[in-house]
Amino acid sequence: MAFINRKPLPFISLLYPFSAMAVKGLFLLLAIALTFLVVFDFSTAYDRPPAGKPLSVSHDRDSTSPQQVHISLVGEDKIRVTWISEDPTPSTVRYGTSPQVTNGISANGNASSYTYVTYKSGEIHDVVIGPLKPDTVYYYQCGLNSSPVFSFKTPPAQFPIKFAIVGDLGQTDWTNSTLQHVSKSNYNVFLLPGDLSYADTEQPLWDSFGMVVEPLASQSPWMVTQGNHEIEKIPAIHEDTFTAYNARWHMPFEESGSASNLYYSFEVFGVHVIMLGSYTDFGADSEQYKWLQSDLGKVDRTKTPWLVVLLHAPWYNSNYAHQGESESIDMKEAMEDLLYGARVDVVFAGHVHAYERFVSLLSF
Repeated sequence: MAFINRKPLPFISLLYPFSAMAVKGLFLLLAIALTFLVVFDFSTAYDRPPAGKPLSVSHDRDSTSPQQVHISLVGEDKIRVTWISEDPTPSTVRYGTSPQVTNGISANGNASSYTYVTYKSGEIHDVVIGPLKPDTVYYYQCGLNSSPVFSFKTPPAQFPIKFAIVGDLGQTDWTNSTLQHVSKSNYNVFLLPGDLSYADTEQPLWDSFGMVVEPLASQSPWMVTQGNHEIEKIPAIHEDTFTAYNARWHMPFEESGSASNLYYSFEVFGVHVIMLGSYTDFGADSEQYKWLQSDLGKVDRTKTPWLVVLLHAPWYNSNYAHQGESESIDMKEAMEDLLYGARVDVVFAGHVHAYERFVSLLSF
C-alpha cells in the first residue's frame, strides 16, 4: 500500500499505465478519504507476459432485446443509460427502487446509428434518467416491457469514494481476469483512460467489447476517455476519427461546457475529475486548452477538495515503449503548467502497459 498525503506538495502525478491486453490483472482502486489510499498489485521485478488470447463472445437475446448495456454519470444526480438493439425499439427506460419497474418512472431519449465502410451499427439508444438519490440501488428496464431488468447503485454523497481505474482494457482472457478482480473491489465509479475495445477498424469488435463489459458497466458508472486505438481513420476510405467511440460512449461533455466528447469533466462527491484527450488538439490556441483553462478556473476546492486528471499518453514514462511521442511531450509542454497552477492532486495515464509512478514532477 502507498499513502499519498495532501500536504503542500505542488503537484502529484501518479501515472498508472496498465493493460488487460498484455498484463494480467493489474488494477488500481482508489479510496478517497482524508488521505489518498492506493491499493495495487506490486512485485519487485516486472516480467511482461505474452498477449492474452482473444475472447469469443456471443449472446442469446433476440433482435429487440437490449445489448451492450452501460451507464455513465450525467451532472450531479443523473445517469445516462446506453444500449444497442439490432431492431428499432423505443428509447425508453423504466426505473425505480423496486424491481417492479413497470410501476416506476419512465424516461425517454433518442436512438442513432453509424456506418463505417460496409458496417452499419445497431440502434444505439441514449436515455438520461434522474434525479436520483445517492448511495441507492435502482432497477431499470430498457426498451420493451419484455426486456430484462438491470440494476445499479449510485455513488455515495460522502467519503470514502472508490474508483476502479483500468487502462487499455481490450477483450482477451487478461480482460476477464482483470474485470473479475475489479468486480470484487466494491467500487463506486469505473475510470478508463483510453484504449477500450482494440477494434482498430474491425467494427464487430466494438459489439463484442460491449458484451464483455456489460456485466460490470450496467451496474456501476463507467467514465472513459479515448486512446490511440479509438482513432480508426482510414485514409481515403473513412476520413472521420473516433466514429465508433463517439457514437457508442457518449460522455457528459455538454454538461461540463466542452464542445467535444473527447474531453470533459464531472464530479463525484468531493472529487472533480477531468478527462483529457491525448489525440485531439491540445496546443495553447486549441479548444481543448481553452476549455481546460476555464474548467480548472471553476473548480471549488471547498466542494471538491480532490482534483484528478486522466489522459491516455503519459507525460512521464521511463519504459522503452512509446518514447518521444507528440501526444506525450507536446501535450505536457502545453498543459502541465495549467495543472500545476490548479494544484492537481493526481494524474493517471495508460498506453504503456506497465506500472510506473512518479511523485512531484514538473517540467522534468
